[in-house]
Amino acid sequence: MARYSEEFKYTILRRMMPPQNESVNTIARETGLSEATLHQWKKKARAKGIAVPGGEPEAERWGTQDKFSIVVETATLSEIELAEYCRSKGLYVEQVQAWRDACMQANGGIAQQASQMQKNIRQKDREIKQLSQELRRKESALAETAALLVLRKKAHAIWGDSEDE
Repeated sequence: MARYSEEFKYTILRRMMPPQNESVNTIARETGLSEATLHQWKKKARAKGIAVPGGEPEAERWGTQDKFSIVVETATLSEIELAEYCRSKGLYVEQVQAWRDACMQANGGIAQQASQMQKNIRQKDREIKQLSQELRRKESALAETAALLVLRKKAHAIWGDSEDE
């Protein structure tokens, strides 16, 4: 198994990154590296938070992980720095802002869903508590009725039927 230097790996990864966005297939053909190796390098780079779309020339067709990486990378940049960053990567400022908004909406939606689920859980807990109380009351009434029937039978056995008289 060949070992490649970090510099070489980075050079190859840069070819997959904006603005070149070369495909894994193309790089594999040109360099003689296996596609599996390139995909592995790409996966490790993504895990480190580096946007490596690898072959998608149109930024809107990039995966959510790559878009999120760009949003994270640009989160602290000023407008001028963001514009410069976008020019160097072949992106538009509006794209990055749209991706940032999408990320924020996604998180807001999750929080809203979680809040709604908590509300539903509390409502179900109240219903369960109410049904449990009703069940206990009915079980108690049933036990009382059964006890009265037993006493009535015993009274009838001891004193006879008083309704006959």
